[in-house]
Amino acid sequence: MWNPYNEQHEQFRQTVKQFTAKEIEPNSDEWEKNRDFPNEIFKKAGDLGILGAHYKEEHGGAGGDYWYSVAKSEELTRGRCAGVSMALLVQSDMATPVISDIGTPEQIDEFLRPALTGEKIAAIGVSEPGAGSDVAGITTNAKRDGDDYIVNGQKTFITNGTRADFITLLAKTDPTTGSHGCSFFLFPTKTKGFKVAGKLEKMGNHASDTAELFFEDCRIPARYRLGEENMGFMYLMQNFQTERLIAATGAVASCEHVIAGSREYGENRRAFGKPIIKREYWQHKFVDMYTKVEMAKAFVYQVVNQYNDERYVQGVALTMDTVKLISMAKIVAGDLVSEVMDTCLQFHGGWGYVEEYPIARAYRDSRLLRIGGGTTETMRYYLAKLMGL
Repeated sequence: MWNPYNEQHEQFRQTVKQFTAKEIEPNSDEWEKNRDFPNEIFKKAGDLGILGAHYKEEHGGAGGDYWYSVAKSEELTRGRCAGVSMALLVQSDMATPVISDIGTPEQIDEFLRPALTGEKIAAIGVSEPGAGSDVAGITTNAKRDGDDYIVNGQKTFITNGTRADFITLLAKTDPTTGSHGCSFFLFPTKTKGFKVAGKLEKMGNHASDTAELFFEDCRIPARYRLGEENMGFMYLMQNFQTERLIAATGAVASCEHVIAGSREYGENRRAFGKPIIKREYWQHKFVDMYTKVEMAKAFVYQVVNQYNDERYVQGVALTMDTVKLISMAKIVAGDLVSEVMDTCLQFHGGWGYVEEYPIARAYRDSRLLRIGGGTTETMRYYLAKLMGL
C-alpha cells in the first residue's frame, strides 16, 4: 500500500507510540475500572507536542500537516483505552480546530495555545437531549446584552465535560432562522451559572467522562464569540469533517490491532486437537477481515490525502467532493469496525465475553463509532441529498 508518511511523520509516530506504551496502556485497566483518568495526561501529551503537531506554528503548533494527526489517532488505539484516546482527540481534533480556523489572535492566545500544551482542557458542546445529529434542533441560546452574551440551555454527551476548562459551544443567536441562526462561543467553565449536571454511565469508553451540562443566565463577553454571528452552522460543518475523518482513521487502526491480537489468541488456543486458527472456517474469516481492512485503509488514506491537500497544501475551503468522501469514509470505517469486533469476539468463544480479555472492551468501545460525529444513518441521508437521490 502507498505510504504517505515521511521520516518526520515516523519520528512523531514513535513519540506517540512510546507515550501510549508508557502512560496509557499500563494504566488502562485501572482507569477503566475507576471510570476516570488523571488530567495530567493532557499536559504530558502537550509537552511532547502530540496535541499540536498539525497546527500552525504561529498558533502554538509544530506546523505539520494532517498526516501527523492520522498517525496520532492510529497509535493511540494501542493503549487499549478508547476513553483516553477519545478525550485527547476531542482536545486536539474536535474542540480546537475551529479556533485555529476563525479565532482572533486574542482568542488563540487565551484558549488554543494552552489547549495544545495541555494546560487547559477543552470540550465541544453541540449535542443536546433533543438534538444530536439534527443540529438544527438545538435550543441552547445566547442573547446579546450590550458587550456580553447571556447563555441558557443544556448540552449532553459532552466528552471531557466534567473536567473541561472551556467549551467550544454552539448556541442559537437567532431562533427565527433554524440551523443558520447559530453561533460558536468560547465558554469558560468557571462562568457563574454553569453547572455539570451529571456524568453519564456508558456501555463503553468507560475512562472518559461524558457529561450533561446546564447553562443558566451565564454571562460571557462578546469577544468570546468565534467568527461571525449566525454563521456557527457553517463553521460546524467544516469542523465535523475533521471529527469524522479522524474517527475513520482510528477505527481502521483499531481493526488492525484487534485482528492481530485475535490471531495470536487463535494460534495458542487449541480445540479438538489443534489451534483454532488452523480451522478452515476461521482462516477464511481472517482472510476476509484482512482484505476488508486493506480496502478500507486504502480508501480512508485516499480521502485523508485529498483533505490534506485542500486544507494544508492549498489552504482552501473543502470541496463538496471531499466532504462527500469523508462521510463515505466514516460509513465504511464504522461498519467495518463493528463487523471486525463481532467476528473477533465470536472467534474467542466464551472468553470473548469475559472482561479479562481485551476483545470484550474493544467490542463495547467500538460501537460508538457508528453514532458519534453524526450517525451512520445521518451520513447516508446526507450523501443521498448530495447525490440528488
